[in-house]
Amino acid sequence: GSSFLYGYNLSVVNAASPFVRHFMNRTWIERYGTPIESDTLTLLWSITVSIMAIGGLCGAIANKHLLKVLGRRGTLLASNCFSLVAAVLQATGEKADSFEMIIIGRFIIGINTGISLSTVPIYLGEIAPRHIRGSICHFHSNIITMGVVIGQILGLPEVLGQESRWNFLFAFIALPPLSQLTVLSYMPESPRYLLIDKKDVAGAEIAFKRFLGKDNVTTELEEAQAESQAQNNVQTISVLGILRSKAVRWQIITVIISVSFRCLLYYCSRILSEAGLSKSLISYMTIGVGGAGLISCIISALVIEHVGRKPLLIVGFSGMAVFYSLTTVFINIQLLPCCKLISLTSLSAATLPIVVTELFEQSYRPAAFLIFGTAFWLCNFIMGLVFPFMQEALDTYTFLVFVVVCATVSVYLFIVLPETKNRTFMEISQSFAKRNKVSNVPTAQQELPIPQETQTETVTHNVELRKAEERNATNVTQQIIFLCLVIFALFS
Repeated sequence: GSSFLYGYNLSVVNAASPFVRHFMNRTWIERYGTPIESDTLTLLWSITVSIMAIGGLCGAIANKHLLKVLGRRGTLLASNCFSLVAAVLQATGEKADSFEMIIIGRFIIGINTGISLSTVPIYLGEIAPRHIRGSICHFHSNIITMGVVIGQILGLPEVLGQESRWNFLFAFIALPPLSQLTVLSYMPESPRYLLIDKKDVAGAEIAFKRFLGKDNVTTELEEAQAESQAQNNVQTISVLGILRSKAVRWQIITVIISVSFRCLLYYCSRILSEAGLSKSLISYMTIGVGGAGLISCIISALVIEHVGRKPLLIVGFSGMAVFYSLTTVFINIQLLPCCKLISLTSLSAATLPIVVTELFEQSYRPAAFLIFGTAFWLCNFIMGLVFPFMQEALDTYTFLVFVVVCATVSVYLFIVLPETKNRTFMEISQSFAKRNKVSNVPTAQQELPIPQETQTETVTHNVELRKAEERNATNVTQQIIFLCLVIFALFS
């Protein structure tokens, strides 16, 4: 329910766009006796779209404290209250002749989304068996994309995309949280949270048995207890501390500049309309875009352990640059057969949270995710607010700005980002140590002196690590070429 709602709210606002804008204009006439000015209407609609990102930012900031107090399951259960309130406000806004209720509802659903996007991966990662943890965590991204597609389908004129039914698009938001409240109430809390944070060994054992479906969970308990003892000896780094630390400087820069742009999902119908497509085809073309995105997300989940994280990110951002370039060309000639290439954004978006997890050690990770969430939601807010005005000012050349940004990010990732597949957190930290100009591997606690007898082994390990990095650089190029050929075959 939590992952689905984020994807659904990305696309449903696009389907409801003409009806909400008409409702705003009608309400304005009833209040003030004159039609709303075009710039004012654009501003109101931009706020309606982008205010969800501000709510998401608030939710992401509050999530750290909620996880500590309520736990993983408790935080998800509590977040459903926000989505239920948001559904009521947005669904009844028309009856109350108040478009402000829709804006407030978008802000509140943003809070729910900000909480969920941080909590769901943590909860899944802590309850999943180790050998399938990566696939299960990636399932979170697949459900987000599925929510996008469902929102587009429900927005069809034959379903709820009509003047008399558009408020039901927002009422539908209440169904996923109701189902989650029902199902999640019968599921146990994260066993690692119970053991590490609450020191409840008995509760953790019961939770492990229920999640894993077996009676003997000694191995899992010992692993969690070892993690608990390690965390007792490590001080967690604050956001201010991680920003000041030289040891993770390039990791933070990589996280901030790699935030994906999703404004196209907000304004997909408007973009396709500018391309000269008829209104009867726009809704179905939008579903095609969402469906292609779902396919790409599934492909990403299937190949991520084979080709690695770095190629997926580079191909994703490079694909976005190609898409934006082709969009500019085809809008100018009134043809847009390439819109399926928007699905390449899913390759980057689905892989980013996994990379953020792997770039940082345990003590840095909470603060790193908070920085990632803040950058993500601020980027969404700025693009959702600015994009309509940018489109009016630059007209058909709007996307050239994104071409430059995505191409720059692709080059940066190719040069700076190491491949993290099948590497420990310490090895990844060592890859950044030289670039960060620090001699030691970044850790939150002071390292003990290395015994003389282990120094030779350390030197040998470092030589092997450098050779592995050289092999990875060659493999990345080969894997990028392979991915490009696969994508071309699938979407041509």
